[in-house]
Amino acid sequence: MKALLLRDLRLAIRAGGGFGLALAFFLIVVVLVPLSVGPSSDRLSTIAPGILWLGALLACLLSLDRIFALDREDGSLDLLATSPMPMEAVAMIKSLAHWITTGLPLILAAPLFAVMLNLPMHGMGALFVSLLLGTPALSVIGTFGSALTVGLKRGGLLLSLLVLPLYVPTLIFGAEMARRAADGQDFQTPMLMLAGITCGTIALLPFASAAVLRANLR
Repeated sequence: MKALLLRDLRLAIRAGGGFGLALAFFLIVVVLVPLSVGPSSDRLSTIAPGILWLGALLACLLSLDRIFALDREDGSLDLLATSPMPMEAVAMIKSLAHWITTGLPLILAAPLFAVMLNLPMHGMGALFVSLLLGTPALSVIGTFGSALTVGLKRGGLLLSLLVLPLYVPTLIFGAEMARRAADGQDFQTPMLMLAGITCGTIALLPFASAAVLRANLR
């Protein structure tokens, strides 16, 4: 399992889906927002939690189509399907590799980008925690979507259409948690809902991804 994780990390970086691509896209979103809505500090601080979460969500979409596609192309997926390792474990490792190369850099960079959007300092911690709780769910859901479209040519657009509706609850509660913290309100309820969504996806979706992969490989 460790060897598969290290291999996926190397492939993600070599294929251009590593740390830099997601961060660059996230930065572009943060820079373009003030240009489109105006430089008003009050307005930016109000919309900052939603913009940061939306930017993180869209950045996670960039490399979803490569989670299983590269393994499908070189035959590695067939070998993994016949190996002693359960396909559920394979799906979980793929999700972890995607989160490390995409979600983790976004989490670490989010406080810096939040300063650019004038997010209040007392909301930084909640923003960091919300992304830490929510981005694993984005990777696990994205892995499930990638498993659904692994056998399709140029299925990137279809993958986005399938995954985006599933991302909505995570986006809502993640942005709401950061917004409440920035406004000085209690954010325990959206935090618990966000944690519940992440725990639910981690517990259930690897099995769904494994089932879909077995069906596509028949």
